[in-house]
Amino acid sequence: MTEPDSTFDSASELLGKIAEQLGARLSHLPLPRTRPPMTAPALAPQAPTGPTLAPRAPDAPALAPQAPTTPTLVAVGHGSRDPRARATLSRLLDRVRELRPGLDVRLAHIELNAPLLDDTLAGLAAEGRDAVLVPLLFAPGHHVTHDLPAALAAAPGLRARVAEPLGAHPLLVEALADRLAEAGWSPADGTSPATGVVLASAGSRDPRSGAEIRRIAALLGERLGGVPVLPAYASAAAPTVPEAVRALAARGRHRVAVASCFTAPGLFATRAAAHAPWIAADPLGAHPALARLVLHRYDRVRTRLPMRELAAI
Repeated sequence: MTEPDSTFDSASELLGKIAEQLGARLSHLPLPRTRPPMTAPALAPQAPTGPTLAPRAPDAPALAPQAPTTPTLVAVGHGSRDPRARATLSRLLDRVRELRPGLDVRLAHIELNAPLLDDTLAGLAAEGRDAVLVPLLFAPGHHVTHDLPAALAAAPGLRARVAEPLGAHPLLVEALADRLAEAGWSPADGTSPATGVVLASAGSRDPRSGAEIRRIAALLGERLGGVPVLPAYASAAAPTVPEAVRALAARGRHRVAVASCFTAPGLFATRAAAHAPWIAADPLGAHPALARLVLHRYDRVRTRLPMRELAAI
């Protein structure tokens, strides 16, 4: 065996001493500071973005609902035993609702059909509603001047007013002329010396009613080109439809049409049509012009005075 290399041992000892001295020096140096770990900052509470409601005290009364500011349109028909009448008026009011979306429109009857006017008004009073009553009648008479005001007096909690009847208005004349055209009336008939028209309506003993129907007849004659139009009545006034037909025949007018001044089918409208020697128009029903006229009568009352003042009128 050979002896260990003394040179290797000396070098090893030297390296060990250098390591010891270097470690001693490093131990006296300051340690580097370490950065703390990143953490998400705490979020401050956010202020509410919308209004907050304070909690109501247990003994605080609940707020009463506010009544709508737009008055209800109550369309008032006479009523009829003919089952077609109520359905026809319902279709008319559907057209009114189409013309005025969102408007509260209700049907009521003076007699014979439900809902009756008294019940409708009592319901509106209970709801806290205001109302405008639009008579589906053509002239002043007992129903307009007595029955409707009496119904309002029986509902003292209701703020309401009665509009004018449909009356002599171009929209009514438009509907009457259209119904005659549907029955077969042509523009040439308006200038023929052989034609004439009887305007049939319910009739009333009130002289104002007769005057209004005569105005409607005059406007219809103008609309049809100057043809004579005679008013006639199913009850309470003269002449009757047969009498008016004979009066026109005496003037050489043998082709006589009957125009129906009724809103819906019923006994009077049926009787009037049966006396027509030539053509007879249907009741006005859900004609678009009649729906516009109903709204026109409603608006004239609604915009005339604030509804809060109507109770004093």
